[in-house]
Amino acid sequence: MEKTQRLLTRLDEIGKSLEKSEHGLALLGLGSVGAELARLDEYSDLDFFAIVEPGYKQAFIEKLDWLESIFPIGYCFQNSPDGYKLMFEDGIFCEFAVFEPEELAHIPFAAGRVVWKQPWVDEAIASPQTPTPDRQTSPVEWLVGEAITNLYVGLGRYRRGEKLSAARFVQNYAVDRVLDLAAHIEAEQPALKDQFSGERRFEQRFPELAGQLPQFITGYEGSPQSALAILAFLERHFDVNPQMAAAIRDLCAD
Repeated sequence: MEKTQRLLTRLDEIGKSLEKSEHGLALLGLGSVGAELARLDEYSDLDFFAIVEPGYKQAFIEKLDWLESIFPIGYCFQNSPDGYKLMFEDGIFCEFAVFEPEELAHIPFAAGRVVWKQPWVDEAIASPQTPTPDRQTSPVEWLVGEAITNLYVGLGRYRRGEKLSAARFVQNYAVDRVLDLAAHIEAEQPALKDQFSGERRFEQRFPELAGQLPQFITGYEGSPQSALAILAFLERHFDVNPQMAAAIRDLCAD
């Protein structure tokens, strides 16, 4: 059985296990096993919410027999008060949370898909009642300012020998601001946008800018080269303060 079908079959089995437990109310598939089934592939994992009767949440979190009865668990750890990251012995990876109905009303999440529910549970349970916060759109001047100051601070740390911190400032923080600027440079292509993570599917959404990312992210030793590439990119598209540009280039000079 191919991986995508195994994922969907395992999710159905989890729904049946919840039903068998007598205290499950619904199973919601999220992400690529939820409302975005069109992007399900062999690299997907199972993201889901198990909704249970009031008073039973802790029982489902403390004892994972409702999952282990389906297939042996190879690894798991509780990554939040509400749930786990878990891998079955056959390689199917899950990220899940357990909620009681009144909690779900206060949890922001992208709309999901009802995999299983008790007959009396409303289908609307798969739609968030708390809207997902919109990613804040910052002014271009602020984004450019953050990017160039991150480059400057990061290069100072590189010169001091703090190469890990430098890589974070240059190749993470400054690059994050470049990603935020993408829509001001290039028309966004149709692709499912992740409301919680702007870098998801960036290559499909902004292919031209994505093609330049290898120059911006060159690795632990490469912060000066990355900084020069990012600075040149910013200068091509935006107004960059000449004094800051000169200071960044000075720090990159051998």
